[in-house]
Amino acid sequence: MTREAPGGVGLEVSGLGKTYKHAPGGKPLFSNLSFTVGRQDRLAILGRNGQGKSTLIKILGGALGSSEGRIDWRMTNSWPIGFSGGFQGSLSGRDNIRFLSRLYNRDFDEMLRRVDGFAELGSKLALPVKHYSSGMRARLAFGLSLTIEFDCYLIDELVAVGDARFQRKCREELFEHRADRAFIMASHDMRLIEKHCQRVLIIESGRVKMFDDVREAIDIYSWLRAS
Repeated sequence: MTREAPGGVGLEVSGLGKTYKHAPGGKPLFSNLSFTVGRQDRLAILGRNGQGKSTLIKILGGALGSSEGRIDWRMTNSWPIGFSGGFQGSLSGRDNIRFLSRLYNRDFDEMLRRVDGFAELGSKLALPVKHYSSGMRARLAFGLSLTIEFDCYLIDELVAVGDARFQRKCREELFEHRADRAFIMASHDMRLIEKHCQRVLIIESGRVKMFDDVREAIDIYSWLRAS
């Protein structure tokens, strides 16, 4: 029985696979991955290190190409939050904001105010992004994505960035203030997943399995990590 996507289908993934040319024997990282995400769906991606969680997030966000399959977005999606590859490193944080304001046809001054208010980078926005720490880049990426507003947010362990106060602010912005949005999240935080996610996709040894029972998925993943 096919599970009805909450709010209607916003993303359809068909036969998706990724193989790196340098992989031993040409073994795929994962293959034949098919699923849908509703416009109000909240999907967690679990997998041990090296299984392809971050790779999948990057492929869905367009930051990395797939080896096979099709991705059909029917709602607007963020870039992978927590992945800083989309920034121009030689430009300042401020100029990266200016570039994206033009790309998405937003008012620059308003975007700058909102991003700075959330990311709390202050004078650091005048520095080239290549000099930012990973945490600073993640703050900038998160602030920009919340300013532009998307139907679906792609998250790669962003909530682990910063101090407890900043992590709390991230959770409030995503899970409370945007309770009507979809998200796809790769995370090792089981409490966060159990509290906020509706489904779980586990990637293990090149194979994938979707779970509608979040508790069952967490139990299986915990067993895989311990084995």
